[in-house]
Amino acid sequence: MYFNRKCKITFICHGATIHSEEGRFSDAQNYPPLSDLGIEEMENVVLYLKKRAIKNDAIYSSPALRTQQSAEMISKLFKQDFEVLEDLTPRILGEWDGLTYSQIFEKYPNGVREILSSLLSDDSSSGENANKFIARIKVIIDELLKKNQGDRIIIVTHPDVIQAAICAALDIPADMLLKIYIRTGSVTQISYYENWASLVYCGHVPI
Repeated sequence: MYFNRKCKITFICHGATIHSEEGRFSDAQNYPPLSDLGIEEMENVVLYLKKRAIKNDAIYSSPALRTQQSAEMISKLFKQDFEVLEDLTPRILGEWDGLTYSQIFEKYPNGVREILSSLLSDDSSSGENANKFIARIKVIIDELLKKNQGDRIIIVTHPDVIQAAICAALDIPADMLLKIYIRTGSVTQISYYENWASLVYCGHVPI
Protein backbone atom coordinates (compact mmCIF):
# COMPACT_ATOMS: atom_id res chain seq x y z
CA MET A 1 0.00 0.00 0.00
CA TYR A 2 1.06 3.58 -0.62
CA PHE A 3 1.05 4.40 3.10
CA ASN A 4 2.49 1.09 4.28
CA ARG A 5 5.34 2.38 6.43
CA LYS A 6 8.40 0.16 6.48
CA CYS A 7 10.31 1.89 9.24
CA LYS A 8 10.69 5.18 11.07
CA ILE A 9 14.26 6.32 11.73
CA THR A 10 15.24 9.01 14.22
CA PHE A 11 18.70 10.25 13.27
CA ILE A 12 20.62 11.89 16.10
CA CYS A 13 23.69 13.96 15.36
CA HIS A 14 26.47 13.51 17.90
CA GLY A 15 27.23 16.25 20.38
CA ALA A 16 29.75 19.02 19.81
CA THR A 17 33.52 18.53 19.86
CA ILE A 18 36.39 20.99 19.81
CA HIS A 19 36.44 20.59 16.02
CA SER A 20 32.77 21.39 15.50
CA GLU A 21 33.07 24.36 17.87
CA GLU A 22 35.94 25.66 15.72
CA GLY A 23 34.03 25.02 12.49
CA ARG A 24 36.71 22.50 11.53
CA PHE A 25 36.07 19.60 9.14
CA SER A 26 37.27 16.20 10.33
CA ASP A 27 36.69 12.61 9.25
CA ALA A 28 38.80 11.17 12.10
CA GLN A 29 37.26 8.27 14.00
CA ASN A 30 39.16 8.17 17.31
CA TYR A 31 39.35 11.92 18.00
CA PRO A 32 38.05 14.28 19.23
CA PRO A 33 35.71 13.23 22.06
CA LEU A 34 32.62 15.17 23.07
CA SER A 35 33.33 18.58 24.57
CA ASP A 36 31.52 19.95 27.63
CA LEU A 37 29.10 21.61 25.20
CA GLY A 38 28.64 18.29 23.40
CA ILE A 39 27.75 16.51 26.63
CA GLU A 40 25.24 19.26 27.43
CA GLU A 41 23.73 18.96 23.94
CA MET A 42 23.29 15.23 24.31
CA GLU A 43 21.75 15.62 27.76
CA ASN A 44 19.18 17.91 26.10
CA VAL A 45 18.57 15.29 23.38
CA VAL A 46 18.03 12.57 26.00
CA LEU A 47 15.57 14.81 27.86
CA TYR A 48 13.77 15.54 24.58
CA LEU A 49 13.45 11.84 23.76
CA LYS A 50 12.15 11.17 27.26
CA LYS A 51 9.58 13.99 27.18
CA ARG A 52 8.39 13.07 23.69
CA ALA A 53 8.19 9.40 24.75
CA ILE A 54 9.73 8.48 21.40
CA LYS A 55 9.31 4.77 20.87
CA ASN A 56 12.32 2.75 19.88
CA ASP A 57 13.13 -0.84 18.95
CA ALA A 58 16.88 -0.60 18.27
CA ILE A 59 19.78 1.84 18.56
CA TYR A 60 22.63 2.02 16.07
CA SER A 61 25.78 4.13 16.08
CA SER A 62 28.58 5.12 13.77
CA PRO A 63 31.97 3.82 14.98
CA ALA A 64 33.58 7.16 15.83
CA LEU A 65 34.35 8.00 19.45
CA ARG A 66 32.04 11.05 19.45
CA THR A 67 29.09 9.07 18.09
CA GLN A 68 29.56 6.15 20.48
CA GLN A 69 29.81 8.51 23.44
CA SER A 70 26.52 10.10 22.31
CA ALA A 71 24.88 6.70 21.74
CA GLU A 72 25.94 5.56 25.20
CA MET A 73 23.96 8.41 26.76
CA ILE A 74 20.88 7.51 24.71
CA SER A 75 21.19 3.79 25.42
CA LYS A 76 20.99 4.48 29.15
CA LEU A 77 17.62 6.18 28.63
CA PHE A 78 16.19 3.17 26.81
CA LYS A 79 18.06 0.66 28.99
CA GLN A 80 19.29 -1.20 25.93
CA ASP A 81 22.61 -1.67 24.16
CA PHE A 82 23.46 -0.06 20.84
CA GLU A 83 25.00 -1.71 17.80
CA VAL A 84 27.99 -0.13 16.06
CA LEU A 85 27.75 0.00 12.26
CA GLU A 86 31.40 -0.02 11.18
CA ASP A 87 30.67 1.20 7.63
CA LEU A 88 28.49 4.15 8.71
CA THR A 89 31.38 6.60 8.57
CA PRO A 90 31.40 10.25 7.46
CA ARG A 91 32.43 11.39 4.01
CA ILE A 92 36.17 11.04 3.39
CA LEU A 93 37.28 14.66 3.18
CA GLY A 94 40.58 14.53 1.31
CA GLU A 95 42.31 17.93 1.46
CA TRP A 96 39.41 19.37 3.46
CA ASP A 97 40.28 17.22 6.47
CA GLY A 98 41.45 19.42 9.33
CA LEU A 99 40.47 22.69 7.65
CA THR A 100 38.08 25.29 9.00
CA TYR A 101 35.28 26.84 6.95
CA SER A 102 37.32 30.03 6.51
CA GLN A 103 40.34 28.06 5.26
CA ILE A 104 38.14 26.25 2.72
CA PHE A 105 36.78 29.57 1.46
CA GLU A 106 40.37 30.76 1.07
CA LYS A 107 41.06 27.70 -1.06
CA TYR A 108 37.95 28.33 -3.17
CA PRO A 109 37.95 32.13 -3.74
CA ASN A 110 35.03 31.90 -6.17
CA GLY A 111 32.74 30.94 -3.33
CA VAL A 112 30.02 28.46 -2.56
CA ARG A 113 29.33 27.38 -6.13
CA GLU A 114 32.93 26.21 -6.57
CA ILE A 115 32.85 24.44 -3.21
CA LEU A 116 29.63 22.61 -4.12
CA SER A 117 30.95 21.61 -7.55
CA SER A 118 34.06 20.13 -5.91
CA LEU A 119 31.79 17.64 -4.12
CA LEU A 120 31.15 15.92 -7.45
CA SER A 121 34.81 15.56 -8.38
CA ASP A 122 36.39 12.12 -8.73
CA ASP A 123 39.77 13.58 -7.77
CA SER A 124 40.76 11.82 -4.53
CA SER A 125 42.24 15.05 -3.19
CA SER A 126 38.70 16.49 -3.18
CA GLY A 127 37.50 13.72 -0.93
CA GLU A 128 34.82 11.12 -1.45
CA ASN A 129 32.59 11.89 -4.43
CA ALA A 130 29.25 13.08 -3.00
CA ASN A 131 27.20 10.84 -5.32
CA LYS A 132 29.19 7.81 -4.20
CA PHE A 133 28.96 8.88 -0.57
CA ILE A 134 25.17 9.20 -0.72
CA ALA A 135 24.95 5.82 -2.49
CA ARG A 136 27.14 4.25 0.22
CA ILE A 137 24.94 5.58 3.00
CA LYS A 138 21.77 4.53 1.12
CA VAL A 139 22.96 0.92 0.96
CA ILE A 140 23.42 0.87 4.75
CA ILE A 141 20.03 2.49 5.37
CA ASP A 142 18.31 0.06 2.98
CA GLU A 143 19.80 -2.88 4.87
CA LEU A 144 18.54 -1.45 8.16
CA LEU A 145 15.07 -0.99 6.66
CA LYS A 146 14.99 -4.67 5.70
CA LYS A 147 16.22 -5.70 9.14
CA ASN A 148 13.76 -3.50 11.03
CA GLN A 149 10.50 -3.86 9.10
CA GLY A 150 7.70 -2.09 10.95
CA ASP A 151 10.02 -0.86 13.71
CA ARG A 152 11.19 2.50 14.95
CA ILE A 153 14.93 2.85 15.31
CA ILE A 154 17.52 5.42 16.36
CA ILE A 155 20.77 6.04 14.50
CA VAL A 156 23.45 8.17 16.19
CA THR A 157 25.80 9.49 13.56
CA HIS A 158 27.50 12.46 11.85
CA PRO A 159 26.04 15.60 10.24
CA ASP A 160 27.07 14.60 6.71
CA VAL A 161 25.69 11.06 7.12
CA ILE A 162 22.32 12.60 8.02
CA GLN A 163 22.62 14.97 5.06
CA ALA A 164 23.28 11.98 2.79
CA ALA A 165 20.33 10.04 4.24
CA ILE A 166 18.04 13.01 3.52
CA CYS A 167 19.37 13.34 -0.04
CA ALA A 168 18.83 9.62 -0.64
CA ALA A 169 15.34 9.61 0.87
CA LEU A 170 14.08 12.70 -0.99
CA ASP A 171 16.07 12.34 -4.24
CA ILE A 172 17.95 15.59 -3.61
CA PRO A 173 20.94 16.09 -5.99
CA ALA A 174 24.36 15.42 -4.49
CA ASP A 175 25.62 18.95 -5.08
CA MET A 176 23.00 20.12 -2.56
CA LEU A 177 24.53 18.02 0.23
CA LEU A 178 26.12 20.92 2.13
CA LYS A 179 23.00 23.06 1.80
CA ILE A 180 21.21 20.80 4.28
CA TYR A 181 22.19 22.19 7.67
CA ILE A 182 22.53 19.64 10.48
CA ARG A 183 23.78 20.91 13.84
CA THR A 184 25.49 18.85 16.51
CA GLY A 185 23.10 17.61 19.17
CA SER A 186 20.15 17.70 16.78
CA VAL A 187 17.36 15.28 15.93
CA THR A 188 16.05 14.42 12.43
CA GLN A 189 13.28 11.95 11.65
CA ILE A 190 12.41 10.19 8.39
CA SER A 191 9.51 7.82 7.78
CA TYR A 192 10.20 5.23 5.09
CA TYR A 193 7.31 3.76 3.07
CA GLU A 194 7.21 1.13 0.32
CA ASN A 195 8.01 3.48 -2.57
CA TRP A 196 8.80 6.81 -0.96
CA ALA A 197 9.97 8.55 2.20
CA SER A 198 8.81 11.53 4.23
CA LEU A 199 11.04 13.94 6.14
CA VAL A 200 9.09 14.44 9.37
CA TYR A 201 11.44 17.05 10.83
CA CYS A 202 15.06 18.05 10.29
CA GLY A 203 17.89 19.28 12.50
CA HIS A 204 15.75 20.01 15.56
CA VAL A 205 17.90 21.18 18.48
CA PRO A 206 16.26 20.53 21.86
CA ILE A 207 16.78 23.29 24.46
